[in-house]
Amino acid sequence: MGQFKVYGRRSEWLDRREALSDHLHAALVNAWHYPPEKRFQRFLWLEDDDLVAPGRGPGYLVIELVAFSGRSPEAKRELVRQVYDRVCGAFDLPVDDLELVILESPRSSWGIRGMGGDELTLGYEVDV
Repeated sequence: MGQFKVYGRRSEWLDRREALSDHLHAALVNAWHYPPEKRFQRFLWLEDDDLVAPGRGPGYLVIELVAFSGRSPEAKRELVRQVYDRVCGAFDLPVDDLELVILESPRSSWGIRGMGGDELTLGYEVDV
């Protein structure tokens, strides 16, 4: 399981949400071999004054990926690389204006479809 939460200024990102969504999902699919049909994302657009980030530009983004634990450090680095390459490249966003954090928890800490995440049969590997 992997779910993106994206925080940014509404005035900067609302009209670019679909393209941003596509780039984030492509990074996850390519880096972690995530199933293309499993796109889970939340966009939390903030008013300009509600995102305080001294020294950052107006396009500043904070991206969290909440995921089952189990990915290798190499897989995490590859995801970071792909997110930065895709998002910064597509939107001419300085690398200083993007922050990404991967938040992991064991499958047993998730509840999905009425059962614990550790009880699910997944159609993809978590240990990449």
